[in-house]
Amino acid sequence: MSDTPRSAPVTFSEFEPVTTAAWQARIERDLKGADPATLRWNTPDGFALEPFYHLEALSALAEQPAPQLHAGPGNRWRNVPAYHVPALSNGHEAIMRAADAMARGAEGAHFVLTDTTSFDIGFLHQHLPLSDTYIGYSITAAPAELVRSLLATGTSELSGFLQFDPVTCHMPDLPGQLRELREVLRLTRDMADFRGLTLDSAYFGNRGATASQQIAFALATAATYLSELPTDDLTVADVAAAMRVHTAINPNYFFELAKLRALRRLWATLGHAFGLSSEAVQVPILAETASWSQTTLDSHTNLLRVTTEAMSAVLGGADVLSVRPFDTLFQEPNDFSDRLARNLSVLLREEAGLGTVADPAAGSYYLETLTDQLAREAWALFQRLEAEGGFPATLSLALRELHQAAQAQFRRIANGEQVVVGTNRFQNVREQFDFNPKKLLRSREFDSTRATYPSEVLRLATSMHFERREKKKKRAAVVLLGSHTNQLIVESFLRLLPDTEQPDLRESHPEGTLSVLFSSAEEATLMYATPEQFGRLSRYLYKLPTEVPFVPPALLTADLATMQEAVRVFGFKEFTVHGYSTEEVLARLQGKK
Repeated sequence: MSDTPRSAPVTFSEFEPVTTAAWQARIERDLKGADPATLRWNTPDGFALEPFYHLEALSALAEQPAPQLHAGPGNRWRNVPAYHVPALSNGHEAIMRAADAMARGAEGAHFVLTDTTSFDIGFLHQHLPLSDTYIGYSITAAPAELVRSLLATGTSELSGFLQFDPVTCHMPDLPGQLRELREVLRLTRDMADFRGLTLDSAYFGNRGATASQQIAFALATAATYLSELPTDDLTVADVAAAMRVHTAINPNYFFELAKLRALRRLWATLGHAFGLSSEAVQVPILAETASWSQTTLDSHTNLLRVTTEAMSAVLGGADVLSVRPFDTLFQEPNDFSDRLARNLSVLLREEAGLGTVADPAAGSYYLETLTDQLAREAWALFQRLEAEGGFPATLSLALRELHQAAQAQFRRIANGEQVVVGTNRFQNVREQFDFNPKKLLRSREFDSTRATYPSEVLRLATSMHFERREKKKKRAAVVLLGSHTNQLIVESFLRLLPDTEQPDLRESHPEGTLSVLFSSAEEATLMYATPEQFGRLSRYLYKLPTEVPFVPPALLTADLATMQEAVRVFGFKEFTVHGYSTEEVLARLQGKK
C-alpha cells in the first residue's frame, strides 16, 4: 500500500567507535582499582579467557576466520527425538511413539537398539516408510545384517544414519567389526541422505570430557576409520562421505557452540591430510543434549539446561538435534516430557528464528577467539594421540585423561565453584521426589556417570535414612555412593560451614576405595571399603557363591543385626570430619540443621 512506511537502513554512524583502551579504562574504573587480570577465567581446557575481547582479538588469530556456511539456506536442522528399545523388545511401542511424534512436529526418529534381533523392521516400515522417513539406528552388533534387513523391505534408498562405532566403544574383534562396516558402506554408498558411519563422540561428552578432548577424540576415531576402512573398491572419499559425528551438548553455552565450530574447522584439516577436497570434508553433526548434565534433584531445572544446550547446538551448526526429555533419568517415557522436548526445537526455529542465519557466531571477537583456542588445544591433543599410535592403541590414555577431567568437575561441583541449580545451589530441601529413591538406587538403568551423581546419591540416601528414622524402620541399608565420593562429601559439607568453623581438610579414605553410607533408624555413618569388600558383603546378603557372576546393586538392605555384623566382618571403615559426627554432616547437607 502507498502509505506503508519504508524501513530505513540501520547505521551506527552517530556513535563514536569505542577503542580497546577506552574499554580497559571503563573496566578499571568499575573495579575501583582492582586488577582486571582477576577477571580472567582459567578454563578446564587449559587456557585462560580474558574479561573482554575487541577488534584486536581477530587480528591476533593466525588466519582470519571465515563464516562456516551450510549447503542449504540458513542454518537448517532436523528435529529428531531418540527412542531407547530394550533387549527382547520388538520395538512396537517406540515405533508408535515415533510415528505420533512425526505427526506433531518431529522430523525423524533415532532408535537406540539394545539388540537388533527382536526389532520388528516390517512394523517399522509399515508405520514409518523407510524411503520417506529420516531414521537413525544406534546398535552394538551386526550392522551389515541390520542394513540388509532394512533393504529387504523393498526400500532402495534409506534416509538417516547408522551408529556403530567399535573403536570408541572398544569392542572385541576389531578386524571383524571393520569388515562389517565396510559391507555397510558398500550397501549404502549411493544413498545421498544416509550416513553409515556415525562416530559416537557423545560417549566422551557424557562422561565428563572437556570440549577440546571431545574434539580430539572424535578426530582420532575418524583418522582410524579413514586409515583402516579403505580397500581397492572402497575409497577414502567413500569412507569420509559416510561419516557423521554424534556429540553431546552440555550447558556451557558459548563453549559448546564454539566446540561444534572448532570440530567443523578441524574436520576439514583432517580431510585435507587424507587428500580429500573441500566438498568431501563437510561433516554432518548429530547434537544431543547431554545426559552428563541432567539431574534427578529439582528435575524441572533440566528444562533450562536442555534449552541452552539446544541453542548451542543449532547456533554451532548441528544439522540434527535430539533433545532429551527432562525426566528421562527416573520416569518411564511419557507424553508430557516427550512433547516438551520435541517442541523445544520447533520453538527455537519458529519463534526464536535461530535457523535464519548460516553462522550466527561469525565475526564475534569472543566466539572466533574461543573457536580458535579450542581448535588449537584439540589439535595438539589429537597429534599427541597419533604420535603414540592413535586409536585404539591410545584409547586407554584418552580415557585416563577423561577421568581426570571428570573428577575435576566433580570437585568443582562439590566445592560450589561450578553451580548446578537445584543440586548444589538453591536446593529445595523440602522437595518431594516424583520417584521412589529406593527403587531408583536399585535400578541398573540409573545413570551413575553424570556430573551430579555424587551429590544426588548422597541426597537420596540420606532422605531414605531420615525417613527410616522417623518411621523407626528396623531394617538397615548400605548405599554405594561411589569411588572418591567421600572427599566430595567433605568438600560439600565444609562449604556449608562458616569460615571460622571449617576444620582442616584431609584425605577421607585411601585411594581406590568405595564410599558407602550405612543407615539404620538409629544412626547414619559414612564409611569406606574396597571393591572386593563391598562385593563380598553383597554376595553374603544375596547368598550367592563366588563363582556366580554378579554386579552388586547400589542399595543393599537387611535386618539391623545382620547388616551391622556383616559390615564389621567384611572390614568396612568409618571416616569422620574432624569435630563432627557423620550424622551431623548428613543432616546439614540435607538442610536439616
